[in-house]
Amino acid sequence: MGLRRVAERAILGDVNRTDRLYALVEELRAVAPRPRTARQLAERFEVSVRTIERDLGALLEAGVPLYASPGPGGGYAIDKAHTLPPVNFTADEAAALAIALARPAASPLSGALRSALRKVVGAMPVEGAEAAQRLVGRVGLFPHPTDVPPPAARAVEHAVLTGRVVELAYEDRHGRATARAVEPMAFVGSGNAWYLVGHCRLRHDTRAFRLDRIAEARVTDERAPEREWSPEGMPEAVRRLQLVD
Repeated sequence: MGLRRVAERAILGDVNRTDRLYALVEELRAVAPRPRTARQLAERFEVSVRTIERDLGALLEAGVPLYASPGPGGGYAIDKAHTLPPVNFTADEAAALAIALARPAASPLSGALRSALRKVVGAMPVEGAEAAQRLVGRVGLFPHPTDVPPPAARAVEHAVLTGRVVELAYEDRHGRATARAVEPMAFVGSGNAWYLVGHCRLRHDTRAFRLDRIAEARVTDERAPEREWSPEGMPEAVRRLQLVD
């Protein structure tokens, strides 16, 4: 159950204490850094001020970063920077994520995508994670060439993430092989293909390189100059994803 749903149930008075504690955290996070008085919280959850004060004490003992400010305009507040809401995916939401990420090999950061999915499932309650796995087991995917990651994908990803010039052994759409030095700017996707967009020093212009046509890539130690990138600022052919290389 999500904290927002818990808060809605709390307003109706149909919660146990554990649910109300989660709802209190949600309420304080929503207004942080502004404080709420114990009386405001008591009215919100339709319980006594004494009950709210006991709940806030329990949250403090549990390590929730609450602080109180005395005097007019004071109350209880939460340090939003040191708290995160729990992951509350339903079984079908987690299954949808798993299916969407089942074929990430051709996309940039495919390893990070798989790692993120493992963290999502690992943060779910056991019952929900098992239900998600059962749902995924009922979905089949046909093999596709993009199931195999492009050979130079990891090096290109590293160049984009670190802003380093990358040297490519590249074969264009006509089969011509060239050596390129590229200042990476972004990734763009078109259907099942992904492209590295960057300033090509051979062509002295912005170009897009299809990842599965990059035979080799070497990330240099040279920092690429900062270049602004947006789809609107690119050539018409690139903006329409009829990409040039």
